[in-house]
Amino acid sequence: MTDIQEIFKKASVAVITGGASGIGFAAAKHFVGLGMSVAIADLGGERLVSARDELIALAGSDEHVMAIETDVSKKEQLEALERVVLQRFGRVHVLMNNAGIGPETSIFSPQAGWDDILGVNLLGVINGTRTFGPGMLAHGKPGLIINTGSKQGITTPPGNPAYNVSKAGVKVFTEALQHELRNTEGGKISAHLLIPGFVFTGLTKGDRREKPAGAWTPEQTVEFMIQSLARGDFYVLCPDNDVARPIDERRMLWAAGDIIENRPPLSRWHPDYADKFKAFLEKKD
Repeated sequence: MTDIQEIFKKASVAVITGGASGIGFAAAKHFVGLGMSVAIADLGGERLVSARDELIALAGSDEHVMAIETDVSKKEQLEALERVVLQRFGRVHVLMNNAGIGPETSIFSPQAGWDDILGVNLLGVINGTRTFGPGMLAHGKPGLIINTGSKQGITTPPGNPAYNVSKAGVKVFTEALQHELRNTEGGKISAHLLIPGFVFTGLTKGDRREKPAGAWTPEQTVEFMIQSLARGDFYVLCPDNDVARPIDERRMLWAAGDIIENRPPLSRWHPDYADKFKAFLEKKD
């Protein structure tokens, strides 16, 4: 039995922030379907209630399902979340720091937007990990910490700098986390960075009611994530129906090349480099 098989089984416990919709809710349904106990944390309201009810119906009872109103930007609420989960389920095997928001920002846009994004997307991941991680290590059973990043945190395109900064921070934090975990004597917890492609969720759909052809569903993303985790991947780099992995790889290589070749930052969007980037993207190694 592999560690992944040992983790994703009946009697294991998963905590998912941002678990009432999108990728988080798809993961919650998948874990409930495996017989796991699942606690979803999200902002309160009708969406959280509806998600809880659907999970209970899927599980057949409320014995192994919890839904806790939580603002992940507030560390004390994450600490309260841990207390109620441990009181009910005893321990945590899977932590999925998935809560995220994406209101539009610019460099000089109002402070509130920056505070909200960094509080949820970055500090929510850091504080969630630092709250649950010690207990997960202490119980001695295999487990996972999955942090939801973004390709925008790697290629950092123009358009929403606060979001890009938050997701770049998640990448750096999760890399440092996994390095520390793999050097923790006796530790059986590993960290993984989920990097979704274009997924049709409340964060991305805007005014659209129908899923664009290029987008994946949250369920497809979770299925890919599970397959990637089974391989032991740290970087869970998801494609979608528009962008295959080789294109993502070229975009990321170009972004790193800005430093190495001393190009202007974000040169991919610089008019002087448009033709060079196009040729690089089409280049066959």
